Amino acid sequence: MDEVLESFWGDSDYGVLGPLTDKAVRDAESQLRVTLPASLVRLLRVQNGGTVAKRWNAWPVSAPTAGFDSYVPIDLVMGVGRADGGTTVLDTPYLVQEWGLPAPIVLLDGDGHYWVGLDYRDCGPAGEPAVTVFDADRESSVILAADFETFLRGLTAAESFE
Repeated sequence: MDEVLESFWGDSDYGVLGPLTDKAVRDAESQLRVTLPASLVRLLRVQNGGTVAKRWNAWPVSAPTAGFDSYVPIDLVMGVGRADGGTTVLDTPYLVQEWGLPAPIVLLDGDGHYWVGLDYRDCGPAGEPAVTVFDADRESSVILAADFETFLRGLTAAESFE
């Protein structure tokens, strides 16, 4: 896990928020009405959101999933807080309503047609959520990993599929 944490973030400043504080985590959990996974909080303490390094920007799939044949792209992970002009995990309630997504979830990445997020539907708001890809166009979802730490450990480079 340490190797992923140390090399996870890309070089761009896009989507990077100020340093994550305990208060910001508490406020986000209160607003979103869920407990964020400790592994996500740990990752966001290294850098609070932003683009993902090329080494970790894909989740491999063995069958077509949400319109993706070999992998689900992971371009960024949204941070915790408010941003001028950017999207953060705090925008999840609006995005869920806008795109007709199920709840309770916390979105981490996506473009409107597909989203990757923490899925609290089975575990409840205080549980350890699965990481799921949501296909807004097909109104479907597929679990990618049982939890966020497993998700991080399973990421790989998209260029290995091309």
